[in-house]
Amino acid sequence: MTIKQLNWDVDFLKDNPAFQSDNYGIPPDARHINYPIRMVRYWFIYHFLREESLRRGALNVCEIGVDVGQMLGFLKAAVALGGEDIKLASWDAVDAIIREDVLKRVGYNQFYQVDLESPEFALSDDKQYDVMILTHVLEHLFNPEALLAKIVPHLKPGGMLVGGFPSTPQFMAKSRENKIRPTARKYGHVSVFSPERVREMAALSGLEVEFLSGAFFMRKKGFFLENYQWWLRFNLWFGAKFPGWPGETYWILRKPVKST
Repeated sequence: MTIKQLNWDVDFLKDNPAFQSDNYGIPPDARHINYPIRMVRYWFIYHFLREESLRRGALNVCEIGVDVGQMLGFLKAAVALGGEDIKLASWDAVDAIIREDVLKRVGYNQFYQVDLESPEFALSDDKQYDVMILTHVLEHLFNPEALLAKIVPHLKPGGMLVGGFPSTPQFMAKSRENKIRPTARKYGHVSVFSPERVREMAALSGLEVEFLSGAFFMRKKGFFLENYQWWLRFNLWFGAKFPGWPGETYWILRKPVKST
């Protein structure tokens, strides 16, 4: 099996100025790590979009669970440090709380402020996207599959839904979910995912799993080995080989193009 992420650029992770921002929630003693494994959540999505832009040209993107714009900020910082550019037609933001002033400065276009689990959740009827992003969002929802049912109609045929979240082996997932839900804080983690659940979620939504991988063997705040590129690549290799390992899972779900 070819592990394509082992061939992706990691050099722009080193000394990336975006990581120095308080928006990323990185402790001060970890901000000057060369290859912070915590940042692979944005690194995976950057490369998903980079490859998609090469295929499709300028992308209309919708990011759900945008917070204060870390994803788009990461992308721009990566390009500024020598990463491949990504052609963008638009990048819309969806979240329960929208800080429009902050997001406009980062470069977001249209804004939807809505509770993701509200019955009133809706996007513009006439807008469809090449890419929709759900990075570390679904674990905060009690019924993540219901959100997918609402957003997939806004995905163009051939478009992709991309994202990631913490992962747990399938045999532990239900007991883990039952344990965390009674004590979860508002917007805390309430749903637990495994690679098997990703595949089930895709099938339920009429999507095809194009990419599914774990992200790391071990992540530790400020760990000295994260200064070495070989350690990051070992973690990426391990995650690809053992996607159900307790850690994080990243994926691409593709909307099929209907045959005529």
